This record gives sequence, structure tokens and C-alpha cells, in this order.
Amino acid sequence: MITLDDIKAAEALVRTAMPATPAYAWPLLAERYGLTVVVKHENHTPTGAFKVRGGLVYMDRLRRERPGVRGIVSATRGNHGQSLAFAAGRAGLPAVIVVPHGNSVEKNAAMRAFGAELVEHGRDFDEARERAVEIAAERGFEFAASFQRDLVMGVATYALELFTAHGDLDVVYVPIGLGSGICGVIAARDALGLTTEVVAVVAENSPAYALSLAAGRVVETNTAASFADGMAVRIPNAEALAMIAKGTARCVTVSDDAIAEAMRVYWTDTHNATEGAGAAALAALAKEAPGLKGGKAGVILSGQNIDLPVFADVLSGRTPVAA
Repeated sequence: MITLDDIKAAEALVRTAMPATPAYAWPLLAERYGLTVVVKHENHTPTGAFKVRGGLVYMDRLRRERPGVRGIVSATRGNHGQSLAFAAGRAGLPAVIVVPHGNSVEKNAAMRAFGAELVEHGRDFDEARERAVEIAAERGFEFAASFQRDLVMGVATYALELFTAHGDLDVVYVPIGLGSGICGVIAARDALGLTTEVVAVVAENSPAYALSLAAGRVVETNTAASFADGMAVRIPNAEALAMIAKGTARCVTVSDDAIAEAMRVYWTDTHNATEGAGAAALAALAKEAPGLKGGKAGVILSGQNIDLPVFADVLSGRTPVAA
């Protein structure tokens, strides 16, 4: 259980590093979809993505509870790693981040710029995570999981900001990577006693969470082949799955073509750059817009960290192929 006091305490901590991010109702999106569309701009953080909030909360607790900790290790496709590198740098701790081969060149560069030691290993996030656990044991560092209570409390602060500014949302669409973002939205919604529907968004080419929600248990997949790398997870987290199953109205799957189109819509209608996962919520809203006419919906633009050649490919009208 995450209480409103928990989220407000996390919010005070997050404020030491960044201001609240905007939540704008863009008129061109309203014209396009026939309803009020409020975009929560988590692309406007110090790392260009929402996860920095959780990294700050995690690092604060770690330093208080384990003042002798030697360093941290984690695995990522980029945004979680940037958040930990950013927070570790502020705390004066070394951070080792493991990424799969073929990971985003620009996300890798950003993690190094924030001070992380970058290790490339494996075909995908899950194989990188296995190596991260090994490195933690080898060096005596703390392994920082990609889903845990600290991260959910931290990212719940963006939902608190959104619901405080727009408490009358009928529905909010949230992409799923490993689950901290959507669980934070559910926690904030419930803590505030709101009735807003929370809708999970999953990439069709990375369907592990959609399959797991349908089956009522963790279902692993052999591949996660979406170019929306922030959603490319093969093995769902059981704790996150339970919270998502209980707290969401439904799960919407979106194709890579729809995600690419949503990225173009963000650019033309708001002049904001997005990564694939960052545009997935808008792709889901577009899919359901005919049934939402005249309402008010929120979409989480969870991040903007995309390599320039990939973004150029999208803006040219193409859908990138997963690495």
C-alpha cells in the first residue's frame, strides 16, 4: 500500500532536483480526436523521461539505510539507467549500468555523461539483467531492480501532479515497460480517491504483459521485438502484474505502425519529440477515440530519448524495425 503521505514525501524529495512537469491540453489533439487530450510531459525532466523520479527516491533510501554501500548496478534499455546514473551522481556513488547489445547509441551516451560505467551484454533487457545481478555479486554493489516500491513511489509523483491539475479526467492511458509508471498512476489515483479509469498500453510486438493480464498469471515470451524499446520486456514482474490487474480498466495493444504515427502526431500537433514508448499512450487513445467523444483523457508522454536516425525515419513516414 502506497499512501498519499508516501507520495507527497517522495514529491518533496523530487522537488530538490526538478520542478513539476507540464500537463497541457493541446487544441490540435482535441480537433484530431474529438475530445480534450491532456498530455503529461514527462519528456521535460532532467533525463528526458519519467524514471528519474524513482531513481531519486531509491537513492535517498539507499543512502539512509545503507550508508556504507559501495555502488549500484542495474540493467536497462536506457531511461531507468539514466535515472540511476543521475541520482547516483548526486549521491556521490558509482553506478554500473548493463545494456543489451544494439541498445540506443544516444541513451548509452547519456548514461555515460551522467557518470555511469556502461556494460553491454546479451540480446535484450532480460539477458542484461542477468549479467547485472552477477556484477553486483562480483563487486559487492547493490543491485537496483527495475521494479520496486521506491520507484513506484517516485514515479507516482507525476501522477499526483497530473491529477492535482486535472482531477476530472475520465481516463488516462499509460504505457507499460516493467510496470513502475502505471503502478504509480494507480497508486496516486487510489490515494486521491478518484474514479479515473487507468488503461494499460502494451506494444503488440512485445505482448508479455497483455498475455499475462489475459491469463491472470505471468506469461513469458521468447522475444520482445518492438522498436519502442522502453516497452520491450519478455518477463513481466509478478508484483507489478498483480497491481495492474487490480487497478486498470483494460489493456490496449498498439502496433509499431500506430506508435510511429503517434510520434508524428506529437510532432505536428505539439512539436514535442517522443521515443516509441513515449508515444504509445497516444496511439492507444487514437484507437479508442471514437468511444471517447466529448470526454477528457490523459496520456503519459513518458520520454523523448530516441536516436536521431530513428526519429528521422519516423518523421519520414516509416516505421523503424526493432534492433
